[in-house]
Amino acid sequence: MAMTLRPEPAHEAALTRLAAHWGVSKQQAALRAILEEAQRVTYLDEVRELTGQVQHDWADLLERLAQ
Repeated sequence: MAMTLRPEPAHEAALTRLAAHWGVSKQQAALRAILEEAQRVTYLDEVRELTGQVQHDWADLLERLAQ
């Protein structure tokens, strides 16, 4: 799916810095940044889910420790 980005100057500058830092084109930098952010968000969602499960599984012990 083709897509056109029209970044504001601040976004353009950030993309230029990323591309220079990674030694890739701005298009490659944009794609890489999207993938890295998607991975980070997925990881954080998994951590939240697992933390909630641990809190549920160990609720009695955690309550006793808190006293």
